[in-house]
Amino acid sequence: MIASLKGLVQAIGPDHAVIEVGGVGYLVQASSRALSGLEPGAATFLLVETQVREEAITLFGFASAAERDWFRLLTGVQGVGGRLALAILGTLAPDEIARAVTLEDKAMIARAPGVGPRLAARIATELKGKAPAFGGGSVPAADLRALAASSAAVDAVSALENLGFRPAEAARAVAEAERDLGELPTPALIREALKRASR
Repeated sequence: MIASLKGLVQAIGPDHAVIEVGGVGYLVQASSRALSGLEPGAATFLLVETQVREEAITLFGFASAAERDWFRLLTGVQGVGGRLALAILGTLAPDEIARAVTLEDKAMIARAPGVGPRLAARIATELKGKAPAFGGGSVPAADLRALAASSAAVDAVSALENLGFRPAEAARAVAEAERDLGELPTPALIREALKRASR
């Protein structure tokens, strides 16, 4: 299996690049985000996920380990193939996917071309809890303020973190409590978030 490629960028297409390594050109499918960092004739290094099918061997290239890890997670969801996973990675950075999955923000996931509401919901549900394992899974307080602009939410997240919950778990629980019950005073929000964080 090919795990990485180091060589010269021979050509760049709308959804792929050709990387020349030792006189051999490898066609590598990649997200628009990864392709935007390549220049024809320049040296590059790409992490690679090799998929072997009966009819073809396909190489998928990534600029970072986080991108590759999310590709593996996404393609594990029913209905998400390699090309669709790349479309998602081209629309959302790894930390944005982690945030969307953690907070079950289906609308954010559905921004990717080819992802409808039903598939976005499946992705959020199946990958829930896996986001923090990959870098960018935590949700900073600034992002939480954008999600629910109340000081109670920020205080509640901080309280849950002090109780030992990971930042991503705390943010998700608080966001769920506010989504379900609306704005609450800080003590009530902490109690409701605790119920959801402990599930």
